[in-house]
Amino acid sequence: MTDKPTQHEFQAETKQVLDIVVNSLYKDKEIFIRELISNASDALEKLRRLQLTEKEIFEDELEHEIKVTTDDTANTLTIQDFGLGMNKEELIENLGTIAHSGSKAFIEALQADGEKSDSLIGKFGVGFYSVFMVSDKVQAFTRTWKKDGSGQCWESDGSGSYSIEESSDQQRGTKVVINLKEGFSEFAKEDRVKDIIKKYSAFVQFPVSLNGEKVNTVDAIWLRSKNEIKDEEYEEFYKFQSNDYEAPLMRMHFSADAPLEINSLLFVPKRNMEKMGMFRNENKVALHCRKVLIDAEPKALFPEWLRFLKGVVDSSDLPLNVSREVMQDSELLRKLNQVLTKRFLRFLNEQSKKEPETYLEFWKEFGILIKEGAATDFTYKDDLAKLLRFESTAMEPGKLTGLDEYIDRMAKDQKEILFLFGKSRQSIEAGPYLEALKARSLEVLLLTEPVDEYVMQSVREYKEKKIISADSDELKLEKLDQEPEGKALNKKDTKSLCKWLKESLKEKVSEVETGDRLIDSPVCIVGGDGLGGASARRVMKMMQGADDGMPTSPVKLQVNQRHPIIKGLSKLIESDKETAELIANQLLDNALATANLLDDPREMIARSYKAIEKLANQWAIFHIIPLGMEKNCEM
Repeated sequence: MTDKPTQHEFQAETKQVLDIVVNSLYKDKEIFIRELISNASDALEKLRRLQLTEKEIFEDELEHEIKVTTDDTANTLTIQDFGLGMNKEELIENLGTIAHSGSKAFIEALQADGEKSDSLIGKFGVGFYSVFMVSDKVQAFTRTWKKDGSGQCWESDGSGSYSIEESSDQQRGTKVVINLKEGFSEFAKEDRVKDIIKKYSAFVQFPVSLNGEKVNTVDAIWLRSKNEIKDEEYEEFYKFQSNDYEAPLMRMHFSADAPLEINSLLFVPKRNMEKMGMFRNENKVALHCRKVLIDAEPKALFPEWLRFLKGVVDSSDLPLNVSREVMQDSELLRKLNQVLTKRFLRFLNEQSKKEPETYLEFWKEFGILIKEGAATDFTYKDDLAKLLRFESTAMEPGKLTGLDEYIDRMAKDQKEILFLFGKSRQSIEAGPYLEALKARSLEVLLLTEPVDEYVMQSVREYKEKKIISADSDELKLEKLDQEPEGKALNKKDTKSLCKWLKESLKEKVSEVETGDRLIDSPVCIVGGDGLGGASARRVMKMMQGADDGMPTSPVKLQVNQRHPIIKGLSKLIESDKETAELIANQLLDNALATANLLDDPREMIARSYKAIEKLANQWAIFHIIPLGMEKNCEM
């Protein structure tokens, strides 16, 4: 050192900015390591570019690397790069003036020359000062790349001033020595610093070593061409990033320049932990800006129903605040969300065609979350509808079909996509609603998960085909070529029966009618009161809750005038009104149960026992022995 240190005062407004940086800007103290490594990476990138054009560079043989050294005895942390370095004037400009960013100026210069500058991380010129959150003295030893330069030492305690003096025997680049405050000795421990580097700076393009051991051993493969990357590299990266022991089920490597510059690598794991009942999936897609971690689990990057995704998204277009911790422009984040979500849904649709078996494996694990999206997120309704899979009357049990395949199998004159909901395929097939549809060779999708009804109520239409429940009166059926077997009640008796049923069942029914829905069953519930049929009613019930105190809405009851029970009931009204009413209520409850609309079966069960008792007594009277003669028979 030849000259006496020169003292410099931070400007009054600069002191205020420094106070904000130290006390308010960063919520996590560990961030300072990320900032200093990012600055070191910028310095190396600038040098790399200069070496393309400049011949006279001091210590040109030095490697492009970043060295981090911990000393828990001295309670210090040192971060050194062999990059561009600084002279005295640059020290004053870059470290003596807060919010002046050499990187930002460098970016502007490159842009003026029409060059890309994606590798430059710094932007706001305040990251360096985050070191004062944990330090009571910082020294920056630096030597410029110019041959005629000299070594300098910048020193400050962050209180309001700094000093600069010459420092001999300095290598090219910058070495920052951090004297840690009391209470922050954790940042002088190797294991703690290693974790921080791996968390935030694992993909910095230049080698980062900690006490002589390289730390960033995994390549930022999302920035490479897909053609250059082997399956083994993808798998290695996935396991590193997700902490999963299994290879991923799917991957999407996607890059775009417009409307946003995006480099992304997304993975679908093999297992859905939610399905296994272990825990709720948490978004594990890390957000990076030029390979530096911004947020390990950003909440707004993808919709909630894509929470199973893992991977990396990197965008140099992100407008960050000065701490790089929060994105200022919510509109841009929303656009990033939309671009990535639509692209991933397109990827899934492509996979369903290219690799149908793999897609079905995906569906069995994550289909419930795709359904969640279809039921709740109108923005992507059409894209999600393409991905839906259900069982169908046209497929063997266990086989699944999509809406596109359903439409391909439709008759030319069919205008609706039909579905039915039930607790299982077997219960749907045992119910009354398929009778008329089977007779007309109409395919029906079989829905068995509670979310399915929300899905269909949300989607409603696909490729100009209405999606309706087969129990809805919106469905208009063509007349059969051949009438069903059995003689029907005449018009007069049918009208009289329907009127009596309406009066007997009172507020439980809105209407009683005959129709063409039934062939083998006596009754069924159909739509007709603006609620859209049993399916819509169930959705409404689920939304209201079972015990919400709301009165049960009346239903439309359809009767089969050819069925023996209905014809017998018509005759029974005149001879035994009490038994007829018992049967009428039982028929209604049976119809409600078949439609999954019977909340409390206790009344139905009690009534069925009463009916059985009555029938048993009648059978005993007419077919075994007269009642009251048992004693005579015993003698």
